[in-house]
Amino acid sequence: MRTIQLNIPDSVDLKDYDFSMIVAAKLYEDALLSAGQAAQIVGLSKRAFIEMLGKYGVSVFSTSISDLHSDIANA
Repeated sequence: MRTIQLNIPDSVDLKDYDFSMIVAAKLYEDALLSAGQAAQIVGLSKRAFIEMLGKYGVSVFSTSISDLHSDIANA
């Protein structure tokens, strides 16, 4: 895993955990990371990460109908 350093203005009042969660949730939402990979970024279990997604405005469920049908078929 690589490390990225970002310079964030002091006016952005976020804890490091919240910033990490926002980034991981967005990458998960855009299907660039699996839930397990995103959880690893934040240092949570996959289950805990999924439970926290709603707080950051991300749904666990795909918005694509074809993805939903695929999920149902693979369940």
